[in-house]
Amino acid sequence: MFAFLCCIFPANLTRVDREASRKMDLFDKCKKFTRSLEVKEMGIYPYFRPISSAADTVVTIDGKELIMIGSNNYLGLVTHPKVREAAAAAVRKYGTGCTGSRFLNGTLDLHVQLEEELAAFMGKEAALVYSTGFQTNLGTLSSLVAKGEYMITDRSNHASLVDGSRLSFGKVVKFNHNDMGDLERVITGIDKDAARLIVADGVFSMEGDILDLPKVVELAEKHDCRVMVDDAHSIGVLGPTGAGTAEHFDLIDKVDITMGTFSKSFASLGGFIVADAQVIEFVKHFARELIFSASIPPAAAAAVLAALEIIKSEPERRQRLWDITHRVHRELKSMGFDIGATQTPIVPIYIGDDLQCFTFWKQLTEAGIFANAIIAPAVQPGHALLRTSYTANHTDEQIDRVLDTFATIGKEAGLIPAAV
Repeated sequence: MFAFLCCIFPANLTRVDREASRKMDLFDKCKKFTRSLEVKEMGIYPYFRPISSAADTVVTIDGKELIMIGSNNYLGLVTHPKVREAAAAAVRKYGTGCTGSRFLNGTLDLHVQLEEELAAFMGKEAALVYSTGFQTNLGTLSSLVAKGEYMITDRSNHASLVDGSRLSFGKVVKFNHNDMGDLERVITGIDKDAARLIVADGVFSMEGDILDLPKVVELAEKHDCRVMVDDAHSIGVLGPTGAGTAEHFDLIDKVDITMGTFSKSFASLGGFIVADAQVIEFVKHFARELIFSASIPPAAAAAVLAALEIIKSEPERRQRLWDITHRVHRELKSMGFDIGATQTPIVPIYIGDDLQCFTFWKQLTEAGIFANAIIAPAVQPGHALLRTSYTANHTDEQIDRVLDTFATIGKEAGLIPAAV
């Protein structure tokens, strides 16, 4: 034992020296983090780029125009005149903010109207609007899943679902991405008398594939589980009316909770859930992320209401989005790019190596194309990708240029055959 202690505390160290050698500074880890600075020095750092124009199909960065294929503006409503005017009118009437939480002084008649219209659109009894999509998942999961209960989650779920599960007092178990055999294996390994909630993205934000919701519902009914679907990237995109994954599979009545965001198809900021009225009533009184956060400002709520009307009245936007999506899928595959299992306007181009991904991103930027370089932990290590996404507003000429640019750079990088 003495020899062991001497190894840890050498005899020639005084008590003060020993205490100093153990002392750690909170910022030590910050000083040791140099990776981002190294990549910046290489000129291939792809993050936090300031845009000085509207979030349209073409954006301006450092005075240069780039075709935007990295946005979640799926229906192109951010610049729609009706959405802009609705937001401006709300500011004129209500001012710029609500100065409080929904629980106290921050509920406007706009919020109540929005919740009523969202519930009707989504085919559920009630809705609840949060300040952000991230908070929506944090508040809903942490308030609903209690100690002794279980949350069963897809390994590729969005970070907000991951963090929401961490905040819960329930037990979290994971199943392999969109693997229904593994989901059943996980379910059967849990106490069958415990309350259980299956949680997954409807459309996965990096991969672009669609949850096998029919099988999820089948297993949920077989094993007496509840189901929650994160439809952040599905609403406005999937389904005959754009109501998302459950509508896409004609399973609205089989999904207990659907979550959505306003920062994608709704061209604003915020988030919401729809569910049975009793569930909404419970969550709105126990979700700390709702109770202790200021409500979305009037302009944001009004913009969503206007966007919702456009989603319902202009289905041709969704059709245009899908026409572009199918073309991009077809042509990138024919060139030889690996776009994985995507089924949606989210189109990943798998590169693998982080630095090679950053280099490809840099070449795209220099060619006038804005895409997103994605590395771990957003994806598994060694699976770096370029995340591209498309909107209903893209012109055929813009898509032509994007595809031609990918072909040229892909050949130069050796990612696709030179003969393509």
